Amino acid sequence: MKTEFKSSFLRAIKKIRDEQIKSDIADVIENVEKATGIRNITNIKKLKGFKDCYRIRIANYRIGLKIVNNIVFFVDIDHRKNIYKHFP
Repeated sequence: MKTEFKSSFLRAIKKIRDEQIKSDIADVIENVEKATGIRNITNIKKLKGFKDCYRIRIANYRIGLKIVNNIVFFVDIDHRKNIYKHFP
């Protein structure tokens, strides 16, 4: 699938200090780019009440995604206790 990164996502990655989490994020991005559809993306879950919003779980972090017209927008990543305060 085609991917695009929002500036908020790129800023949030810079704040993460754990190298293992950063490595896992790179694996998720690679997985999403290779996927042919939503069902081929591992650990993805649709957010209730929102049409195009999804999340991917990485340990205690969550990646906030929007999927529009087969384009995956990486919107934000944050700790699980904070992500839902500002995403979606």
